[in-house]
Amino acid sequence: MISPAQIADKYVTVGKNKANLPAAKMFVLAIFAGFFISIAGASATIASCMADNPSVSRLINSMIFPAGLVMVVLAGSELFTGNCLILISVLKKEISVLKYLRCLLIVYLGNLVGSVFVSLLFVYGHTPDLYGGKLAEVLVNTAVAKTSLSFSDAFFRAILCNLLVCIAVWITVGASSAADKVIGLYPPIFVFVLGGYEHCVANMFYIPVGIFSASEYGIAADGLNWLTFFVNNLIPVTLGNFVGGALIVAGGYWLAYLTKNKDSSKTENK
Repeated sequence: MISPAQIADKYVTVGKNKANLPAAKMFVLAIFAGFFISIAGASATIASCMADNPSVSRLINSMIFPAGLVMVVLAGSELFTGNCLILISVLKKEISVLKYLRCLLIVYLGNLVGSVFVSLLFVYGHTPDLYGGKLAEVLVNTAVAKTSLSFSDAFFRAILCNLLVCIAVWITVGASSAADKVIGLYPPIFVFVLGGYEHCVANMFYIPVGIFSASEYGIAADGLNWLTFFVNNLIPVTLGNFVGGALIVAGGYWLAYLTKNKDSSKTENK
């Protein structure tokens, strides 16, 4: 495991390489990330939905969901939340702001495509039939709860979420083996899910799958639709994820490790 300062220096190059990927390749890899996060979310929900105790249910969910980021990191894909860290490369003047925003936009759209695609397969393959249809009810209730959050609640929970997700990604950059990467990323992702924080790419699965399930299974879901998905959840969560990952983690580590303070400058000039 390399030091945090070395991770910061290494990520400047990592971010530059990510931002310079051809658009088509970047988009395809982003679709895969949407697949991975959605499949992990689906599996975590299947495993936890029949637990009577809410705390136990959340604990089970938290133990399984990190598999999504494991697949993202080890299988090779592009995830919007993790890519917020590329701001470090911008601050080091290795890439332009425009190239950074282009990368985030392409990856975001690819994540959305991959997540909605998995949602469709999941519902119309009738996986929500599990447990006598109880799974379908849980999926719809989860989506309703997410679209019922206030803007500020969604925004603040999203900041906390991507602070942890980007710390997990940060740790994997410093790891030297696949096992080290898995061990390093697991605790921050476990904590984010346990805390009930909001992840925009995960919600690209959780809310569409709830919308599709409500339609397919005839479950009442007041206020759950594509408009509330985007306006009530995806917009504030995306903004919060950006603040947590880009401004706090990337900006903070840039200030800590990649800028020269006055004392070091005086020492160099002597």
